Amino acid sequence: MPANGVIMSPMYEKVSALAVRETSKSVQEKIVKDAEIELIVNKTLTRKFSISPDSLKEFAIGYLLGEGLIRSLENVKDISVQENTIQVQVDMEDFDIVQELVVGSDCFGGWRQKIEFVDKVKSEFRVDKENLLESFVRLKNSAYTWQKTGGTHVASLIYKDKFLSREDVSRHVAVDKVIGAGLLEKVDFKNSYIAYSGRMPADMLIKIARVGIPIISSNAAPTTSGYAVAQEAGVTMVGFVRGDRFNIYTHAHRIVLD
Repeated sequence: MPANGVIMSPMYEKVSALAVRETSKSVQEKIVKDAEIELIVNKTLTRKFSISPDSLKEFAIGYLLGEGLIRSLENVKDISVQENTIQVQVDMEDFDIVQELVVGSDCFGGWRQKIEFVDKVKSEFRVDKENLLESFVRLKNSAYTWQKTGGTHVASLIYKDKFLSREDVSRHVAVDKVIGAGLLEKVDFKNSYIAYSGRMPADMLIKIARVGIPIISSNAAPTTSGYAVAQEAGVTMVGFVRGDRFNIYTHAHRIVLD
């Protein structure tokens, strides 16, 4: 955060609105920006996303890692961001095979097909209750755009003394961005955890498991598909983190309660 406390961000803009309370008046309101961003990988795989136009390099890297289209930063040979297009050149021997899985699972196999290709998370990492609760205080404080607009999700990756945080109109993309930031910061994902604001469905849990992050925590709810993936993939799922309480749904041994 700049020393003067002013954050220059492409994440929101001011618009005119009519505020209706007991009376009505014209006001200037901050609203969150979104844009259609196209991701092009090796000139063959294209994806379009409606996301916040910020931290696009981190988003691309995090998305590719979460989808299994790269396995490390070394696989990324070139990446360029020009306006609303992200071009990435990936060097990975089985890229074509993985690409077909990503494309096919969108239409046919869904998460049940994807989970077959995700290794079970093996990590001895644990986090104590107080640190987990404190991470959500820091999560809220780091959500600058949400505080101004109420229009974003926020995700944080906690690793040792690092607290990486990113926001987006999409909860999935917020997590992609913070995973990408973690890869650039050389985070050891097996000894880290995610805190974020959003539901926990299957596709989110698959992303977390593929990266190797052992714990996901949220102030929101799990879904049955997310619960099934967390159980099978060995991910600790924590939900409804609010105030001084939370629920642990899977693999509770990683949360130290005493």
